[in-house]
Amino acid sequence: MSVDTEHVQRIAELSRLAMDDDQAREFAGGLSDIFDFVEQLGGADIEGVEPMAHPMDAAQRMRPDAVTEPDRRDDYQAIAPAVEGGLYLVPRVIE
Repeated sequence: MSVDTEHVQRIAELSRLAMDDDQAREFAGGLSDIFDFVEQLGGADIEGVEPMAHPMDAAQRMRPDAVTEPDRRDDYQAIAPAVEGGLYLVPRVIE
């Protein structure tokens, strides 16, 4: 699949991105290369390959779900300009 500069500029316009002609040509070439690679993957011989849910069959080590840090919320909120009910109060910025 080939992507031309018109496609890239249309996508940029819909995304509200500013893009000049040089950038559009560069992105069109890169996107075309990506799509060409994906098409090549479609031709791979996968006969006899079993689907897998995860590439690693081994169980991963996990740390215990335990609290390791002390609760210092009161210390942090003591220096805050405004706190109420354990929450930081901030000025309203949206009407």
